[in-house]
Amino acid sequence: MRIIKPTAVAIALLSGLLISTLAQAHPKLLSSTPAEGAAGAPPDKIELHFSENLVTQFSGAKLLMTEMSGMAHAPMPVKAKVSGGSDPKTMFITPTASLTPGTYKVEWRAVSSDTHPITGNVTLKVK
Repeated sequence: MRIIKPTAVAIALLSGLLISTLAQAHPKLLSSTPAEGAAGAPPDKIELHFSENLVTQFSGAKLLMTEMSGMAHAPMPVKAKVSGGSDPKTMFITPTASLTPGTYKVEWRAVSSDTHPITGNVTLKVK
């Protein structure tokens, strides 16, 4: 019968734990500017701040108008440029024209080094 040393077992368990922890390190949206549900003047850009560095070629966002001056309608795409910045955890959504009064939703997709896509959205109101 072969005896396994306790050190080998401990190393194997710690390695497994570390690998499973890394595999679950998906990006999470930490904050946005404007904040979720904010109402105010049209922003020049919308910033999304994530918990992990993003892989920009697989991450992105769409800007949609979902309500215009109290009138609900099907989501309408709004032209915007999506880019990263000097902080690899931040995504910028810059509308190509000033946003008119209404409700907007940013639908985002974030991919970090684990290559697992995470999606979500942020809603804001322009007065």
